[in-house]
Amino acid sequence: VQLQASGGGLVQPGDSLRLSCAASGQIASNYLMGWFRQAPGKEREFVAVIRWDGSHIDYADSVKGRFTISRDKAKNTVYLQMNSLNPEDTAVYYCAASPLIWGARAQFNAYRYWGQGTLVTVSS
Repeated sequence: VQLQASGGGLVQPGDSLRLSCAASGQIASNYLMGWFRQAPGKEREFVAVIRWDGSHIDYADSVKGRFTISRDKAKNTVYLQMNSLNPEDTAVYYCAASPLIWGARAQFNAYRYWGQGTLVTVSS
C-alpha cells in the first residue's frame, strides 16, 4: 500500500482546509486509516482515524468538533476536513494505514504504511 497526502498550505486562523490521502493497492475492510501530525520540536500525535469499512471513527480531543475524517472507497481516498483552524494546528500532517485493532488506533508506531506528509501552516 502506498499513500499520497496532499492539500496542505498556508491559511489564516479560522480558515478551513481539506487534506486528501490517496491510497494505491488493496485496502481491506479492517484497515485503519489515520491522520497524525507533527509540529516542530514535538512528537507525532494522533489526529483522527477511520476504519476502512466506515464502522468506527475517532478524533483527538484537540480537534473534536472542528475536524472531520471521511473516506471514499471508490476513489481509495481518505479526507480530513479541517475547520476553524488555529495556529496550534500548524504541523506536518501524515496519513497512515494498517490492518490494526481498534485499540491501537492512536499509536503511531503501530501503523505499517505512511504517506509523505503535507505541511499545514496557520498564521495571520
